[in-house]
Amino acid sequence: MIKFFKILFCLLLTLFSFSCKKISNPKQPIALHEHAAFDWFRYEGKDEAFKNISKTDSTYLNPILSGFYPDPSICAANGKFYLITSTFTYFPGIPIFESTDLINWKQIGHAITRKEQGDFSGASVSKGMFAPTIRYNKGLFYIICTNVSGIGNFIITTKDPSGTWSDPIAIPGVDGIDPDIFFDEDGKVYITHNGPPPNNISIHEGHRAIYMFEFDLKKEKIVSESKLLVNGGTDMAKKPVWIEAPHIIKKDDFYYLICAEGGTGYNHSEVVFRSKNIFGPYVSYENNPILTQRHLYPERDNEVSTTGHADFIELPNGDWWAVFLGCRPYSDDLYNTGRETFLLPVEWQEGWPAIVGGNNPIPLVNMRPTLPLSKENIEPTTGNFVSFDDFKDKNLDFKWNFIRTPLEKWYDLDGDYLYIKPRKESIHTETNFSFIGRRQQHLQFDASTKVTYHLTAPLQTVGLVAFQNEKNYLLIGKRLNKDNKEEVFVEKATTSLNENTPKIVAKEVLITKDSDLFLKIEGNKSFYSFYYKTSEKSEWMLLANNVDASILSTSKAGGFVGTYLAMYTSLNHFGN
Repeated sequence: MIKFFKILFCLLLTLFSFSCKKISNPKQPIALHEHAAFDWFRYEGKDEAFKNISKTDSTYLNPILSGFYPDPSICAANGKFYLITSTFTYFPGIPIFESTDLINWKQIGHAITRKEQGDFSGASVSKGMFAPTIRYNKGLFYIICTNVSGIGNFIITTKDPSGTWSDPIAIPGVDGIDPDIFFDEDGKVYITHNGPPPNNISIHEGHRAIYMFEFDLKKEKIVSESKLLVNGGTDMAKKPVWIEAPHIIKKDDFYYLICAEGGTGYNHSEVVFRSKNIFGPYVSYENNPILTQRHLYPERDNEVSTTGHADFIELPNGDWWAVFLGCRPYSDDLYNTGRETFLLPVEWQEGWPAIVGGNNPIPLVNMRPTLPLSKENIEPTTGNFVSFDDFKDKNLDFKWNFIRTPLEKWYDLDGDYLYIKPRKESIHTETNFSFIGRRQQHLQFDASTKVTYHLTAPLQTVGLVAFQNEKNYLLIGKRLNKDNKEEVFVEKATTSLNENTPKIVAKEVLITKDSDLFLKIEGNKSFYSFYYKTSEKSEWMLLANNVDASILSTSKAGGFVGTYLAMYTSLNHFGN
C-alpha cells in the first residue's frame, strides 16, 4: 500500500510539474525536430524619400503598390475598383486588390489558389503567370492571362473577386502573350495579344506585333480570323521593339489601343493608336509616347524609371486615370524591389489620351482622384510603414507567398506559431522548397523574425533569406558545423561574378544551447547587413556588414521579379 501511494505521489508530482511548465510557457513549440517554429515576422520600410514626403487628405503617394507588383490591370464594378498584377511562379498567384478611392488598396485574395489553375513545378522564377487583364461584364469578373509554363493563354471567371475563381478556360492556337479581353456594346467579345511578326519574319531584333480575334465565350472558341493590328510599333523606320501589353478602350465612337513599347527595361514606354473599326486600321498618335522616362537625366532625385505597361480606368465623374509599372533604382539602373505599380491622371486632348506628366519625372506625391476618401483601416501598401505578423490567425495573411505551387501541405498554423517543415528540397533547386515570403517593398528596410528549430544533421538549415532566384540570394541562418556545434552564418549566392557556388561570407558559433534564434536583415539600397541574437532582451549582434546586395537587382540576377524576404528551412541545404 505504501508503495502504491509513493507511485501515485510521483505521478501527481510529474503531472503538476508538466502543468506548471505549460502555464509558464503557453507558446511551447512542438515537434521541433520535424518543424521550424516561427514566432513572428516584422518588416519596416525606411526609405529616405518617404521620410521627407507626407501625404494629406488631398494627395497620394506613388507607387500605390510598392515592391514587386508589375503589369497592373484595373477595372470597376459596383462602385469599387479592382486591380491585379503579374506573379510569375509565386503562389498563390495574381493578387486581387480592392479600393474605393484608387489610392488605398486592400488585398482581398488571389485568383490562382489551386494547382488545377496553375502548377509551376520545375519552372524558373520568372516563368508562370504573365501580364493578366481584369474586366467586369454583366455580373461576372474575367481575368485573361498567359501561363507560359503550362496552359498558355486562358480565361478564369468569378462572381465574387474575393472568392473562388474558376478553372482555366484554354484559348488554344494563340502564339503570344499579354492578352486583353474587350466586351463591345453589341455583345461581341474580342481578344487582343502580343505575338510574333507577320509570317514569323523579323525585320529587326525585338520585332513583335499585336493581333486581335473575336471569341465566343459560350462556345469557348475563336470565331474569326486573327487580324494584324500593329506591326512592329509606332514607327517602323525607328525599329521599334517589343510592342506588347495591349488594351482596347472605346470612347466617343473610337477604339483606342494602348500598348507598351520598348521592352520592360530602361527604354520602356506607353503608346496609343486609334481606329473607327474594331479590327482597324489603327493610326499611331503623333505625340507618342504618352508615358516614358527614358529621355530624362538619370541622376535626378527620387528617380522612377522603366515606366510603361499601362491600363486605364474611367471614374463616375468622367475623369480618367492610368495605372502602370515603374521602378525606383538606387543607382545605375539597379533596383531590388522589382517593378511596382504607379498611378497618374489621364487627360483627353483632341480625341487622344495623354497621361498627365507621363514624360516628366514621376511624382512620388500627387493630387489624388476626385473620389470620397476611404475611411477603412487598410494596411499600407506605400510610404514607410511597419508590418508585423505574429501568426495568430489560422490562415496565412494574403501578403505571404510560396515559390511555385505546393503539391503537399508542409506548413501549419496553430494560433501561436507558423510551423514550416524542412524537406529534402532546397533553395538551390527549381522546386517548391520550404519557403514562405513577402515582398521587399522599400530600398531601405529592416526584416526580422524569431525561429526555434532543433538541428539534427549537418545538411540542415533554417533562416531568413533575401531571395531573387535560386542562384541569386543572401541568407542568414543556422547550421551544425563540422564539430557538431550550432553556428549562425551568412551565405551569398550570385551569378553576377561568374560565381556558381554559394559562399559563406560570415559565421559564428552559437555559445548558448537555446534553440531560439532571432535573425535580422537590414537593407540599405545596394548593401544589406545581417544581425542575430539568442534572447529577446539581448542586443542585436552584427554578423556581416554591408554585403553587396546589388546581386539581387534584375540587371544582375536577370528575370522579371523583385526580391522576396522569406522564412526558409531545408533538410538538404548543403547537399545542393
